[in-house]
Amino acid sequence: MKFSHTRPLPRIAIIGGGFGGIGLGVQLKKAGIHSFEIFEKSANLGGVWWDNRYPGAEVDTPSVMYSFSFEPYRWSRTHVRQAELLEYMEYVAQKHGLMDHVHTSTEVTRADWNDDAQRYTVTFGDGTQRDFEVVVSAVGLLSDPRYPTWPGLDSFEGEKFHTSRWDSSIDLTGKRVAVVGTGSTAVQVVPNIAPIAGEVKLFQREPGWVLPKGAQTFGPAEREALNDPIAQKLVRWGMLIQREKFQYRNAAWRPGTPQNAASERAAREYIARVFAERPDLAELVTPSYPFGGKRPILTDDFYPSLLRDNVELVPHAVDTVTPNGLVDRTGVHHEIDVLVMSTGFKSSFASTFDLTGQHGIDLHTTWAGDDQAFLGIMVPSFPNFFMLYGPNTNGGAIVTHLEEQIRYVVAAIKYQVRNGFSALYVDEAITAAYNAILQDRLKGTSFDGVNNYYASASGRIITQWSDGAIVYGVATRLLRRVAWRGKRVVRSSVKPPVVLPVDGAYEQTPIDDELEMILQANEV
Repeated sequence: MKFSHTRPLPRIAIIGGGFGGIGLGVQLKKAGIHSFEIFEKSANLGGVWWDNRYPGAEVDTPSVMYSFSFEPYRWSRTHVRQAELLEYMEYVAQKHGLMDHVHTSTEVTRADWNDDAQRYTVTFGDGTQRDFEVVVSAVGLLSDPRYPTWPGLDSFEGEKFHTSRWDSSIDLTGKRVAVVGTGSTAVQVVPNIAPIAGEVKLFQREPGWVLPKGAQTFGPAEREALNDPIAQKLVRWGMLIQREKFQYRNAAWRPGTPQNAASERAAREYIARVFAERPDLAELVTPSYPFGGKRPILTDDFYPSLLRDNVELVPHAVDTVTPNGLVDRTGVHHEIDVLVMSTGFKSSFASTFDLTGQHGIDLHTTWAGDDQAFLGIMVPSFPNFFMLYGPNTNGGAIVTHLEEQIRYVVAAIKYQVRNGFSALYVDEAITAAYNAILQDRLKGTSFDGVNNYYASASGRIITQWSDGAIVYGVATRLLRRVAWRGKRVVRSSVKPPVVLPVDGAYEQTPIDDELEMILQANEV
C-alpha cells in the first residue's frame, strides 16, 4: 500500500538480485517508493539460483513454500529445479517492472557511511562511486563460495571448479571425477553425473543425516490449482502450520524431543532399507552426532547412487593435491581427471563487500566472526543499513522469513521518511538483550558442539533462528519500533552540524519550515 509523505525519498542501494532483492524491489514499488536500484554482480537476476547451475540443482523446500506469497505459479514439480526457479524469479521481476531498476554484472565492493553527509558512498568493482542514503544487503548467507586451501591445489593439471561455478563446457563422459563434500549440493551432483562419468569418487569428511525428499511431478490439474491465489495460500498455511510443530523452540533439532527422535529414527530406517545388502556402506553413511547437528539432507537418489559400480565413497577428508590426483587423510593417492569442489560457502554475512558505519567502524571487524544483529536485520552503529537473510534467520521457511524482513525494511524506510530522519539506528542495549535471549533459546540444540557452519569459531550459533516462522514474523512486527532510534542532522554553511537525537521510539518532533528547507536541500 502506498503511503503519503511530503519529504524526498531516500536513494536506496540493494546489493543482490536474488529472492531478497527481487522481493524488496516489488514491495518498495507497491509502497510507491521508486528511488531504489538493485546491483547484481552476476550476469542476470537470480542470485544463488543463477550461479548454481550444477547438474541436479533443485530446492529442498516444497516449491509452493519456496516462492513469494504474493505471486503464485504453475509449478511443474513438488520441488522445483534450478532452471524453472530462475524462470519464476525473472517472471516476477518482469511482471512488477523491476528491470529498469536493475544493474547486472555490477559488483559492489564496499559501502562507507559519512557522518556529516548522512549517507553511504557505495564503491563498485570498476572503482566508480555513488551516494545512497540507504543500503540493503540482499546477498544472503550461502552465496560466497568457500574454496579449500589444500596444499598443492594449484598444481593440479586436470580440470577443477567449485559447484557454484560449474563449468558446463567440460565433458565428464568417461572421466575419473572426484567430488569433495557430502552436503546438500554434492548429494545432487553425484546421482546426476554418475551415469556418464567413468568413475566417481566421493570424499566424505563426515556423513550427514539423510531423509527421502519425496519429490513428484505435478499433473495439469495440480499445476492449475497451485496457480490460484486462494488455493496457494491454503496450501502454504497448511505446510507452515505443520512445520511449526517441529520448529517451535527448535524441537526438531533438540535431542530428546519426540520430533527429533522421530526424524533420526526415520533416517536410520532409510539407511537400513537402502543398504540392506551393504552393511559396510550403511556404517560409513551413519553420522555419530545428533540429528540436526548439520543441515539435514533431503534427497531421493543419493543413497541409491552409492550402490553403483562406478561410484566409490572415500570416508576421509582430502589432505593434499597432486598434479594428477588427491591424497586422502590416510595417505592413499587417488588418480582423477576432474576435481569438483563441493566445499560450501562462507558462513559470514555481507561477506561479499566491506561496510563501515558511524565513526568509520568496520562491520566485519566489529563482528570478529560472531555475526549478530537485531532480528537479523539491523546492527547498532550502522545507520540506514539493513540485511535480508542476516544473522540467526536461517532455518525453516526461508522465503517466508525473507518476506517478513522485507516488510520490516519497507516499514523502516516509511518511518524514516515520515519523521524526517536523516539516519535510522537500532538501539544497542535492546539489540544486546535480544541476542542474549536468542542464544539462550538455542542452548541444548543439536547445533552445539558439532562441526557445522552454524557456529562461529567461538561456538556461538550465528546462523540459526530459535523458533518457527510464525514466531519470527510476530517478533519483526512487534519489536521493530521499540528498537528504532532516529536522528536528524541539520547542516549550515556557517555553523557546524547540529545533531538532534530522537530517543523515544514513537516520538515525532515537528520540523519547522527552515529545517524542512535544509532537509530537502540535502535530499534527506
